[in-house]
Amino acid sequence: MIRRLGLSIFVIAALAPVLSGDAAPPALVPQGVTVAGVPLGGMSNEQAQAALRPAFARPVQLVFTGRTWRIVPSRFGARVGIAQGVATALNARPGAAVELTPTVDGASVRRFVRALDKRISYPAKDAELTGLEGLQPQFTPEETGIRVLRQLTAQRITRALQSPQIHRVRVAAAIVEPTRTVAKFGPVIVIRRGANELRYYIGARLVRTFGVATGQSVYPTPTGMFSIVDMQRDPWWRPPDSPWAQGLKPIPPGPGNPLGTRWMGLSAPGVGIHGTPDDASIGYSASHGCIRMHIPDAEWMFTHVQLGTPVVITDA
Repeated sequence: MIRRLGLSIFVIAALAPVLSGDAAPPALVPQGVTVAGVPLGGMSNEQAQAALRPAFARPVQLVFTGRTWRIVPSRFGARVGIAQGVATALNARPGAAVELTPTVDGASVRRFVRALDKRISYPAKDAELTGLEGLQPQFTPEETGIRVLRQLTAQRITRALQSPQIHRVRVAAAIVEPTRTVAKFGPVIVIRRGANELRYYIGARLVRTFGVATGQSVYPTPTGMFSIVDMQRDPWWRPPDSPWAQGLKPIPPGPGNPLGTRWMGLSAPGVGIHGTPDDASIGYSASHGCIRMHIPDAEWMFTHVQLGTPVVITDA
C-alpha cells in the first residue's frame, strides 16, 4: 500500500509541468545569425522561414536610361531551400553568416537578355556625303550607337536573383562609335564636267585640283554621286560594248595603253578615272565618258583613294 502511494506521487510529480501547461521552449536562431544577409537572430523556425520567403521572392528592378523592367524571380525558375537554410541557422554559432543561394534557370535569363538587346541596342551611323554646296562636300553628322553587353547583363540579373540584398541593377551596355565621322571622313572627289577639273578633298577641305578630260557631247560623262568600286595597276584596256569600239582589240599594259598605268573604276557602269598617254586631251571634252588624267596625276590619285571613295560629278 505504501509502495503504491509512493509510485503515484512520483508519476504526478513527473507530469506536473505538462499538466500545468509548461512546455519546453522552442528552438531559436542564435543571436546575430544571418541567412543570405537576412537577420534571423532570436526567431523560431516558423518565424525565420516567414522572414526569408519574401526576401527571396522580392522582384528586382532592371534599369537603363530612364526605362525600368520588373524582374520576378519565379519567371526565371528561381528555387531556394528555405527550410534547409533555417535548419542550418538554428545550429549555427551566434553571429554566423549562413550562405543560401537560389538556383536560377540560366537559359531563361539569356533569352530575356537577348530580347532586351533587340529593344535597346542600335547601330552607330557613319557620316554620309549628301551632296555639294557650291563645290564643297556636305555631310550628315555621325551618330553613336548602343550595344547591350549580354553576358555581363545576364550575370548581373542572375546575381540579383540570388541575393536578397540586391534590389536594383543596371543593364550593361557599351557605346558603339561610328566608323566614319565628319572630322575624319577621308577623301572625296568632285569632278566639274563643264570645267574639266577634278577637285580632291579630305572631308570638306580642298587639297588639290587637277585638269582632266571628260566625255564628248555624244559620249557624256554621267553626273551624280558615285563611288570607286575597282582599282587596277597597269590595267588592260578592253573594248567596251559600244559602236565606237567595234573591231578594236584588247591592249595590254604598256606605253600605248589608253588607260595609262592606273584605273579607278566608278559605280557608273563603264566609267572610270584613269591615266592617258594623250596629254593633249586634258582640259577638253575628249573622252568616251571616262575621266582622263595625266599619268603622274593618276598615279598620285591612285595612292590617295580607296575602294568606296565617293565621287561627285557635276556640271558646275
